[in-house]
This record gives sequence, structure tokens and C-alpha cells, in this order.
Amino acid sequence: MSEKPLNGHRTIKEWLEHPKGGPVIRAVFDKAGIDDATLAQMRALPLGGLPGLSQGRFPQELVDQLILAANDGVAPAEEEDLGATGARFEGKMAIVTGAASGIGLATLKRIVSEGGTVVAVDISEERLNSVAAAAPEGTVIPVVGDITNDDDVDRIVAAAGPRVDCLANVAGIMDGMMPLHEVENDLWERVMAVNVTGAFKLSRAVIRIMMEQEHGSIVNVASQAALRGNAAGTAYGTSKHALVGMTKSEAFLYGPLGIRINAIAPGGTATGIEGNFRSDFARERMAPFLALLPPVTTADTQAAAIAWLLSDDAANINGIIMPTDGGWSVQ
Repeated sequence: MSEKPLNGHRTIKEWLEHPKGGPVIRAVFDKAGIDDATLAQMRALPLGGLPGLSQGRFPQELVDQLILAANDGVAPAEEEDLGATGARFEGKMAIVTGAASGIGLATLKRIVSEGGTVVAVDISEERLNSVAAAAPEGTVIPVVGDITNDDDVDRIVAAAGPRVDCLANVAGIMDGMMPLHEVENDLWERVMAVNVTGAFKLSRAVIRIMMEQEHGSIVNVASQAALRGNAAGTAYGTSKHALVGMTKSEAFLYGPLGIRINAIAPGGTATGIEGNFRSDFARERMAPFLALLPPVTTADTQAAAIAWLLSDDAANINGIIMPTDGGWSVQ
């Protein structure tokens, strides 16, 4: 038996192997129709990551109930979240998009925990205000806005003030795994607008500031869909390939000015982004490849990679597309 308490930080694997936690969590999974193949993909995921992954099937209230049930009705002591490795962002101003949930929120928390101030950008006012209220006073500046809108981009940059040290372009949307012949114009234009045009417009505004400063760091969140053709639909895959092209162009052009631009290429991650199939054609074609995916990881692990690339720890890293995929890209 593990000496560690069964809580939201313990992995699904640890829960399943525990004499008390195993029966409790397996009963919930059986009721939800989770098969062994799906469980294998989830084994490395902390129990606390289920709400973000499950699109409402496993809300936080259920996770809390599982923890109580496995601990004889007594909630175990809280543990520190995956957090700071120092003060790498002390005195620095960062902009993070998609900051109200998922990888964006995890990135915001890590930067703040390491001394930084974050202009938090999202389209959800309610969630964004909640994030700001939970943060230490003055560390999060919420800006409700659409990164594809020029006026909103101006407001975002103005909120940061005269200096921007870091930008994390995290905001993005999926495409329902739709193949080209089933993609409607509206879907194509929306995916390209958010995933490419939004990152372009905000990066353009920030780069101009960083050129005057002669320093700065940008991290774009690409995807395994930027490196292969069997990870998503046509619109999403095209958008992430475009983001990689933009990353490399920026890195080459602005590197001599002390500005670094990199990207991560995540694999399966427990976030709220919609990743369901809306195409039977695509599901049938992609199923054999998706069956080989490594287990999903948490938004915190992706945020750790983003924070490293943004920080001076990666001072000699420019223009890379770093897979953060549990080994998917070696297949």
C-alpha cells in the first residue's frame, strides 16, 4: 500500500492499484462505460485532472466524493500544486491567452508563482474574473477580449503597460476532427482566425515592443497536429502547421535582437478543449493511429514546458518546436 494519501494528486494508476481506492474508482468508471483501452490512456493522469478531460462527465464534486470515500470520509491534507522552481519571472510582465482554463490557466499560475505579473486574456469574463480573484493581489490583470479583433489586441497590450517580457499564445480551438471534404467555410475560417490570425495579431503588437526593449520571449502552443497528418482534422492541422511556420520565421528574423520565439507541440492533454469526432469518415481512418497514443498528461506539465521556454533558463533556445507528447513523436 502506498504511504501517500489518496487525493487528487495521485494518478489513476495509483488509485486503481490501491486496496481502498481501486474498488471505489473502478465502480465509477464501470458505470461511466470506461473500457480498459481508455483506462490505459488515462493511467498517468492525476485524479484531479479528470474534470478537465471529461467534458463534464467527471465534475470536481465527483472527484471530491471519491477522495472522501477512499479515505473513510476524512479529506486528506492538501499538497502543493506543481509549482515554482524559483523566481524566474520576478519583476517580469507576461501576456497569456486562453488564460481562464486549461494550459493557459496553468501557465498563468506558474508565472505568478515565480514572481511574475500576467495580463490574462480570455473570452470568458466570468471565468477570467474568478481567476483574477483567486490570485495574489496585483499579479493578474484580466482582459476580456477576442485576439482576432484589432481593438481588443490594442487593449491587451495597453494593459501590460510599456514593457512586455513574455507572451504565451495558448488560446486555440479544435475542428471536430473534420476531413477536408466535410469542412464548411465557417468552420475553416473560425479555426484559422483563432489559431493563426489571433496569434499573429497579438505577436505582431508584442514584437514591436520587444524590438524596442531588445529582449523578450514568445511561446506558441502548436500541437502534434503540426507535425503529422493523423492527429486532428484538416482545419486544425493546417492552422497548427501555419503556427509552426510563423514561429520559425519570427525566430530567424528577431533572434539577433534578443527576442526568442519557440513552440511546444503537445500530445493528449487533460483540458476543456473540445476534441470529439464529428466525422465518421475521419474516425474510421484515424482510429488505428490514435489507439497508439501515449497516456494523456496534465495542463500543468505543458505549462512547465512553456515556462521553461519563456524563462532565461532557455536563453540559448530559439526557433524550436518542442514535442511535449509523452513520446508520441518517436512513433
